[in-house]
Amino acid sequence: MNRDEVEGKAREMKGKIKQAAGDLTDNSRLHGEGKADELAGKAQGTVGTAKRKVGEAVEKIGKTIKK
Repeated sequence: MNRDEVEGKAREMKGKIKQAAGDLTDNSRLHGEGKADELAGKAQGTVGTAKRKVGEAVEKIGKTIKK
């Protein structure tokens, strides 16, 4: 996992916690912030996964060319 994937997961979990806190306290603003954080975390994680896969593909091509 790369930095974006890890940070994305952390942000996603933070968002879920905020949503739960918003639900417990009946605070719709906090719940909304949590939902936004969760979605942003998922997006960041997806970008990180894409970066990692591109890097792996480039590395594989480089190894193939060396042979």
